[in-house]
Amino acid sequence: MFSQLGLLLLRALGYLPLSGLRALGAGLGALLWVVIPSRRRVVQTNLRVCFPHLSISERDALTRQTFVYFAQAWLDRSWLWHRSAACIQSRVHLSGAVAALSEATPTVLFAPHFVGLDVGWTALTLQLPLHFTTIFTPQSNAAVDAWVAKGRERFGQVRLFRREDGVKPIIAALRQHELLYLLPDMNFGANESIFVPFFGEPAATVPSLSRFAKLGRARVVPVITRVTDAGYEVVVHPAWSDFPTDDAQADTATMNQRLEALINTMPAQYFWVHKRFKTRPLDAAELY
Repeated sequence: MFSQLGLLLLRALGYLPLSGLRALGAGLGALLWVVIPSRRRVVQTNLRVCFPHLSISERDALTRQTFVYFAQAWLDRSWLWHRSAACIQSRVHLSGAVAALSEATPTVLFAPHFVGLDVGWTALTLQLPLHFTTIFTPQSNAAVDAWVAKGRERFGQVRLFRREDGVKPIIAALRQHELLYLLPDMNFGANESIFVPFFGEPAATVPSLSRFAKLGRARVVPVITRVTDAGYEVVVHPAWSDFPTDDAQADTATMNQRLEALINTMPAQYFWVHKRFKTRPLDAAELY
């Protein structure tokens, strides 16, 4: 019941002017920074590991900004998943190598966990007459799970694969030129993960970007979403010319290295609330 009421309230907030909604998000982010100290420590630990050159005060400021962007992006789903297509298009600018996505080539879209990643998916599925797939992680709350799934299925020709569906239908879709929107940069546990550097620290990383590209005979195209004052900027980058190779571990290390460069352009917008280094190599000290 509480979830349903919360979702109704969130939908109503979508009709606020964007400036007002963003101000509300800034306040919510500041509140979350205070009332969720456990998650604040996760962000601080991630930033300490990844940005040791920053001073304590600089990392503290970055932590606060991270909570603000996280809250703003969450509240922005109120209009992203409930307002008209015209409203979304007025606030989301899609640019870069967009035309190349229409080429008849199997394509994996590398979509790292920046806070606006749902906006990137919506922009592509709304504006391009193409087939898209992604892997859907179920939410623990049934009402929220249904809301998220409905939001991601809102526009275009899309399929949401569940992890229990396995790899075969995803590869088959890739070979049929359905674009796979893939988010492989989180810690999904030890199973099938390998340890490769992320900002110089070993990080358990699934080599799925390399494997899907290899099995699907697909190119890899980064799609990066940035929060702006006017809404969002979604940029389709050129395809990587040297990916995949025959070495999944080297490919995964390359992915993390290139992700680091992207994060450095907007460090407060990455998903630092996640325990990226929770899974540790044998004999390595716990970080959280």
